[in-house]
Amino acid sequence: MPLQNFLIDELKASVILGQTKSERWRKQQLNAITKILDNHENEILNALDKDLRKPPTEAFFEIFALRQELSLAKKNLRLWMQPQKVEVPIFLKPGSAMTLSEPLGCVLIIGPWNYPFSLTLQPLISALAAGNTAVLKPSEHAPATSELIEYLISKYFPENIVKVIQGDGDTAEKLLVNSFDHIFFTGGTSTGKKVMHSAARNLTPVTLELGGKSPAIVMDGADLEITAKRIIWGKGLNAGQTCICPDYLLVEEKLKAPLIKEMKNTIEGFYGKSPINSECIAKIINTYHFKRLAELLKNAIANDQIIFGGNMDEDKLKIDITLIDVSNENDPLMKDEIFGPLLPVLEIKDFNSAIKKIKSQNKPLAIYMFGGTFNEQEQLLERTSSGTVCFNDVVMQAGIPSLPFGGVGDSGIGRYHGKSGFDTFSSKKSIFKKPFWLDNRFRYPPYKLNLSFIKTLLK
Repeated sequence: MPLQNFLIDELKASVILGQTKSERWRKQQLNAITKILDNHENEILNALDKDLRKPPTEAFFEIFALRQELSLAKKNLRLWMQPQKVEVPIFLKPGSAMTLSEPLGCVLIIGPWNYPFSLTLQPLISALAAGNTAVLKPSEHAPATSELIEYLISKYFPENIVKVIQGDGDTAEKLLVNSFDHIFFTGGTSTGKKVMHSAARNLTPVTLELGGKSPAIVMDGADLEITAKRIIWGKGLNAGQTCICPDYLLVEEKLKAPLIKEMKNTIEGFYGKSPINSECIAKIINTYHFKRLAELLKNAIANDQIIFGGNMDEDKLKIDITLIDVSNENDPLMKDEIFGPLLPVLEIKDFNSAIKKIKSQNKPLAIYMFGGTFNEQEQLLERTSSGTVCFNDVVMQAGIPSLPFGGVGDSGIGRYHGKSGFDTFSSKKSIFKKPFWLDNRFRYPPYKLNLSFIKTLLK
């Protein structure tokens, strides 16, 4: 059942009445999420295993990410809530100005299936820290986790603070008709466009955490053994179903063969001779996405592009981490975000050709660069646009709770994590205060000052 307007009104009422503004109330809600993590760790790990066959270590980091977010929010909440002074021009003194962060109201959070627990609750932490109430719509493609989220939220939160609505895309569409005060969506770009279109009907602000084709550049100066380990780890994490995993490689010509050799050794070292049988790699979420990836892989096999890997098992919904040689920019692998364990490898002549290829795509969520000179690293920052940039590693930037996270253009709108998340779910009220004891008569008609004097005064 979609959420009805009267229930949204009930969720908004606590905010309107000012009950959520106190630091005490906000910390109570953050402590409730802490209790969920403390008391239900095994249930969370089991749900992630059922949905994605995540290795326990990978699944645990969904919990760890939430603990980091909670710790940062609790530690800094009082500081974040304090009014921030703003400088006042001399002609407005002795007035004073400040901004005050206020809750938006009732927010809608639509979670994804790839990290179904952490990426549903992490924005909730920010929303509650900012004094909002929330409706959660977990992904139907991770049913075990979705059911667990509904159970845990109903156990630890009253319905007038956080409400969970389960359902498919139709349910999400019906939810979006309602007048929320903010919508936070994590998922694919095409669905993100639909969310934004629906939000426009009510002039509802949105945060869209999307994805895109995040490149990894390998240049002279890179330690190829470590580079291979970090790239393969990032691509293997959650079987490549990570929005900021390296989507394709751009490798300097002379480094291509030795890097491929190191990546082959790394794949076998991490996952054995048969990665699809390894317990250290997750499964593809469902048959639809498996078949989507299988078509890409079959096309690469038919064109004799496979460098390494290429095996798949539909019964297990598993696919090898596969290195694929790509020389044509019109290759199907270069059209959309892969979101799986297939890794195209493209040869480049130099740094400038890498920049050219990156700029031919939509703005990505992340750009990775291994090696290169200091000047090339600076040029990468100046000549490209992306949500994040990471040098000599992959994915780890998302693990810094105080570093803003989000995309640009097709890869997303808005930021969260830490203070950025608090700001996303807050309205900054601008306040100006002036005493009565100095009231300059020259501001009032009939005006006595000439324009030349006013211009001098305002310089």
